[in-house]
This record gives sequence, C-alpha cells and structure tokens, in this order.
Amino acid sequence: MILNRRTALALSAAAVASPALAAAPDPIAGWTVINALGGLSDPNHPGATGITPRMLADAHASGETAVNITLGYVFGPGDPYQKTLQDIALSDADVRVHSGDLLKVLTAADFARAKAEKKIGLIYGFQNCAMMGQDAARVDQFAKAGVRVFQLTYNDANQLGDGSMAPQGRGLTPFGREVVARINANRCMVDLSHSGRQICLDAARASTQPISINHTGCRALTDLPRNKTDEELRLVAEKGGFVGIYFMPFLNLSGHATAADVVAHIEHALQVCGEDHVGVGTDGGTTPIDDLDAYKAALTKEHEDRVKAGISAPGERADTHPFVDDLRGPDQFRKLARMLAARGHKSARIEKILGGNFVRYARDIWGA
Repeated sequence: MILNRRTALALSAAAVASPALAAAPDPIAGWTVINALGGLSDPNHPGATGITPRMLADAHASGETAVNITLGYVFGPGDPYQKTLQDIALSDADVRVHSGDLLKVLTAADFARAKAEKKIGLIYGFQNCAMMGQDAARVDQFAKAGVRVFQLTYNDANQLGDGSMAPQGRGLTPFGREVVARINANRCMVDLSHSGRQICLDAARASTQPISINHTGCRALTDLPRNKTDEELRLVAEKGGFVGIYFMPFLNLSGHATAADVVAHIEHALQVCGEDHVGVGTDGGTTPIDDLDAYKAALTKEHEDRVKAGISAPGERADTHPFVDDLRGPDQFRKLARMLAARGHKSARIEKILGGNFVRYARDIWGA
C-alpha cells in the first residue's frame, strides 16, 4: 500500500513523538488485532466530518487489523431507517475514496486480506435495531448492504426489548425473536452490548448461532448496568460466543477507570468465559485527545445531551472521560499486551484476546 504524503508525515510524527514505541520490540507484530467495537474518529474536532489523514495514520500506527464501526441510528431524533441508509452510503463512499487504506469486511477471510494489503478493515455494525421498524425482513436488506453486526438495543427500550437502562427489564419480544431469526439466517452477529439482563439471556438461548457482547465490563467487579453479570457472560461463552471488554469509565465505580481496571476485567472474563471467548471492544478510536482540559467543556455538553435524551447510564458523569486515560492512542493495544504479559499471561493467550478469538467467532458466524 502507498500512503499519501500527509498520512506518511503523520505516521512519522507519531514515531518521533513516541520514541519508546518506535524503539521497543513490538509485542503485537504479526498479530491480527481486532477491535470488536471502536471507530475512526478524531475527538479533537467533534464537529468535523469525513476521514482525515490523522485518523488513518493513528489507526495504522496502532497495529489494528480491523474495527467494528457503528453505523446508523443509535438514539435521538430523525427517522431511524433513513438515517441508517444514509450512514451506510456515506461509509461506502469513504471506503471508495480511501481504498488504499480501508477495506470493507464481509467475511473472516477479509481479516487476512486487510493484513496482507496493510489496510484497516471496517466491520459495519449497528448499536440499535430500531431501524427495523416493524419489518424483520429489513435485516436481509442491511445484511446485503454489508452490515455484519446487529446490536439489538442501545441503553433504552425499542421494539425488540429493553436496553440496560430501561426500567421494566423486558426480555426479547416476539418481534425481537423474528429479528434474531433473520440475523441468524443471514449469518450475521447478534450483539447484546448495552442490553438488559433478560434480553441478553433470552437472545443467547433463542439464537441458533453463538451471540456476542462486543463491548462490556464485568458486573461482578463493578456493579453498574452497562456491565454484564457472570450469568450472562457464562451463557454467551457456553454457546460459543464472544465477549469484548471495553476501555470505558464503567470499569471503576469512581468513573475514572485505569488500564489496570481493563486488565482486571479481562482477567475476570477469562475466569468466567475461558480464554477462547474473550477479547477487546474498546468503544473508542485510536486518535487521542490532545488537550484534555479543553475537552472537558465539550464533554460536559455531550453528557447533558445524553441525560436529556434519557440514555445516560450510571457511572457516566460530566467529569468522566469516555475512555481510559492511560490506555488510549496508537499505543493502546501494545500497552495492554505488555501489561497482560507482566501479569503472567502467555503470548498465545494474549494474541487470542487481541484478535484471535474474534476471528474464530467471525469464522463461525460469517464463514471463512
């Protein structure tokens, strides 16, 4: 792959800014690193649209092979169906414009292709299925358009069931069962991140294929609704599924999680699920905030908007950061690998956690 001049310069700048990263042995060299939920974004320019050279440079520098990006309606005003169609079209356009750097992932074989071609694989995913309306056959349309991950709910309730913040705690509705059946028929992933406990258990049992929880934490360590109980984690693993641990404030009751918290939640998930079913879904990108103090004002406004929309979760406050301060930027996966190694985890297990387990799960669902 030939990078354009601005991207090449940005990569060089990243190496200069992080001499230790450039000089130290790369613990993830040769690995297929998969972020089960993240994105290409630049939080330093929240109002900007489109993919920038810096986003691409940071993603390449991070060593990630592919990332599940969120498309379509999540919450707020507007028609969920139309919003989703527009987002898919825009993402397809981004892949065409940046074809030297990006690859749309449709099967598990595309991970190897992305790595061989030195591209970033983009996995199209939803974080809400509200765009289905009352027509489960829309799953067919979205799968044909390349969507590979269908998260059933966000924090609130929709026609499929209740998210983690919905007070009734409904399980999977009859329509939700129809949608899960259509997702199975299209060999796409059923994702229960953000879901309530009952819908997660119901979907794991109703699905004819293994399901995933692509970005979560462990409720046994931090008792917050966005984290999953051992019962949920264990059932997903027993059914052959996948659990991704996020880099989010919900990993610590203080609202200020650290890299050590990420390691602790991964280790708990390993105990509950086994080493073949645990990975990472950071819920963030690879471009870090340059000025955290300046970012606080924007974060306060964002939190206010989420509270007004009714989708803010306990553990999420105006003074918390939607990332882990000491595990962000292009070096996040390498730092995590080193921390896990320091805790005594062998290289083969760490490689599974950073991507191998998601690749295995993708093969089971999407096919090779």
